[in-house]
Amino acid sequence: MLLRTLNDAQLTYCTNVHPGETLSEVRALLKRHVVAVKEAVAPPDLRFGVGLRLAAAAADALDDPEELARFKAELEADGLYCFTLNGFPYGAFHGTRVKENVYLPDWLAPERLRYTQTLARVLGELLPLGVAGSISTVPGCFKGMANGAEAERQMASSMIDVVAMLVDIARSKGRHIALALEPEPECFLETTDDALGFFETHLFSREARARLVDAADVEPHEAERLLRRHLGVCLDTCHAAVEFEPPLEAFRRFQAAGIAVPKVQISAGLKLAQASPERLEALHAFADGVYLHQTVVNDGGMLHRYLDLPEALASAAAHSAAAEWRVHFHVPIFLRELGSFESTQAELLPLLNELARARDCPHLEVETYTWDVLPQEFRDVPVEEAIARELRFVLETLERALTTSPA
Repeated sequence: MLLRTLNDAQLTYCTNVHPGETLSEVRALLKRHVVAVKEAVAPPDLRFGVGLRLAAAAADALDDPEELARFKAELEADGLYCFTLNGFPYGAFHGTRVKENVYLPDWLAPERLRYTQTLARVLGELLPLGVAGSISTVPGCFKGMANGAEAERQMASSMIDVVAMLVDIARSKGRHIALALEPEPECFLETTDDALGFFETHLFSREARARLVDAADVEPHEAERLLRRHLGVCLDTCHAAVEFEPPLEAFRRFQAAGIAVPKVQISAGLKLAQASPERLEALHAFADGVYLHQTVVNDGGMLHRYLDLPEALASAAAHSAAAEWRVHFHVPIFLRELGSFESTQAELLPLLNELARARDCPHLEVETYTWDVLPQEFRDVPVEEAIARELRFVLETLERALTTSPA
């Protein structure tokens, strides 16, 4: 039996919270951290699903049939299985400056296509029969890198080439995998509107359908259905909330447009309801040198976007004390308050309440990868304990939604 949520969805957390770029490091983090989380949240007789982050180095090592078979056997021996991959960060993700380099190589570079195809081959072997798979990925590129329609077509073409491989995996192995683009502040796909426009203009276009017909040898009348089946959005609830977009509203808009949401990354950002001088001074503690903390300030209904938190803090005098700040800094989802600050947990809950009743629920992946750069007062327990608490928070929220909602 596989561990699922109450509504039969897959639930996990993303291993990008743990340092590990090479295959040997991935093996070690699975033994040290993931098995401990499994023991904390899953009954012994249930297998625990892993939301695996594979850097390019680890993915390349697993792109060998014998190595991959050994890895799969090791997962099974520990009561684990893999159903989703985080294919966003390509290289180093901990202990060094990541910032805007996290988007490189982007979908304008052939290395991104090759890496994602490697992930698809790996997941095609790891995925249990009858379980859907997903791979989340960069939302095109960093904002400003996609200069014009030709660059957009280039990115779309590479994504469709991945879909062609996913169609072949479905035919040859009976495993369904979807590629999920993850909108993020200051990226080419930043908002829900950005994603809706790109899908309709490029990914579901006549040109896209024709490319898939040629690349995957499918009938023309099947092309759009296959594109919509194997290509969609990874909805990160922190990213949406930072953009002042309610995650539930974003989810419904994608559904209404016929765009799949194969994965929801359950995350919360940092929220400053009123920007007093004391709170702004305390906010400096979250301005680490590792990750990019895009910041959006809502000042009287006008949204002011900043690439990183230090840039926003340097411009604080331009905003009123009543302005609301939201920061792309993933904080534990079970914390509604963090000292002088709040999290965007309140924006997350309506979506979880709806997903509790969803017939076809997306993969649910808790993603609080910033544990090692959180101010010390908010990480005073072992990371495994915090992750287990996050997973229990999701399960309890889903259960509460089911028991309090009309049948």
